[in-house]
Amino acid sequence: MHAKQPFARRILLAFVLMTIVVSGLFSLSIVAVVHLVEEHLVSQEMHRELREVLTVDLRKDKAPRLDAGMYFFSSQYPGYAIPEEYSRLPEGFTELVDADQAFYVYKINSAGHTHMLVQKQDEFEARENILFGVVLAGFLLAVLGAWGLGLGMARKVMAPVRRLAQQVRHRDQLHALAPALAPDYPDDEIGQLAAAFDSTLGQVRDSLERERLFTSDVSHELRTPLMIIASSCELLAEAPLAAREQEQLARIARASEEMRELVQTFLQLARDKRHAMAGAEAPLASVAAQQMQRWAAFMAAKGLDFQCIQEGTDSGLYNATLLGAVMSNLLRNALHYTEKGGVRLILESGGFRVEDSGAGIPAGQQERVFQAFVRGVQARGEGLGLGLSLVKRICTQQGWHIALHSEEGLGTCMRVTLKQSV
Repeated sequence: MHAKQPFARRILLAFVLMTIVVSGLFSLSIVAVVHLVEEHLVSQEMHRELREVLTVDLRKDKAPRLDAGMYFFSSQYPGYAIPEEYSRLPEGFTELVDADQAFYVYKINSAGHTHMLVQKQDEFEARENILFGVVLAGFLLAVLGAWGLGLGMARKVMAPVRRLAQQVRHRDQLHALAPALAPDYPDDEIGQLAAAFDSTLGQVRDSLERERLFTSDVSHELRTPLMIIASSCELLAEAPLAAREQEQLARIARASEEMRELVQTFLQLARDKRHAMAGAEAPLASVAAQQMQRWAAFMAAKGLDFQCIQEGTDSGLYNATLLGAVMSNLLRNALHYTEKGGVRLILESGGFRVEDSGAGIPAGQQERVFQAFVRGVQARGEGLGLGLSLVKRICTQQGWHIALHSEEGLGTCMRVTLKQSV
């Protein structure tokens, strides 16, 4: 898979590559034109001079009148024998480069004889090399100029994108009073992107607000019937009841208390994080003691060894409702999935862990257990798979961290690292 390049770098590379292609084709065209013009003009001139030598000078028994650096050879006239290195050249114009010397050769065949002119082209070759050097320098300067210009253009093009990303990153965009982004930009592609972001963000805000209001309203409306149930249980507890009736009454009271705590937890989650901390705070050991008292009877009824072990001292204060909900859900989960052995609540400095000797969680399911409505393959009880999802939401809101370590058949360990309230 190819590595993804930053957009600004892709703009720069595209600009430089385009310049390389255009400048390269232009430079090659100059070189090709120079060679074509050279061959055409020189061959015409040498053809004219060779004809003049044959039809004028030699017919009048005169020595060929040639410019300096030009030589005449012929198989017809004595004293002008053709050198061996030129004898196999094709008819017409040929350019020879021999070591440090370069020659133009023009050859014609007439009446069974061969005639040719040879002209040194050292001076022209030197000028040609200078021209090619200038073309190469121009090509390199064009590439360097394209790099600098492309870098400036990429920065200018990406400036509004970076600005938009900075605004999105640092503004509290989910806040209802956050200003719209689109008015800060012209009606171009960036403005359309900002407008699309505003539109999508508005839908997210509306959805979150509806969820917050629903959770808050439902939780608030449930308080009254829960208080009625709790007070009714207290009144019935004072009446003479049979053992079976007292057991059922105790179950109703426990369920009512659990629902009250759940309602309080939902209210805390529905609030803004800054206001969620306004609830009562308690140390870790105090919350653990409450949960030990609450779950001890259930653990004993199932024949499990239930222990609270203190490995470290923690002096922090935490939201009692949310910490209790996290600890309670982890203990309930351990109870449901442990058939023999025991469950241990271990307090550490800055956190706690819940260990059980239950069935464990297969490696392929460990990342999914914190998702809503996901239950293990050996599900117990009548739950909907929301306990660990709720735990994850609480930890995320409070800045806590939960880690899972489990081996199938060897039990599970849930470790929660806490962050003190500020």
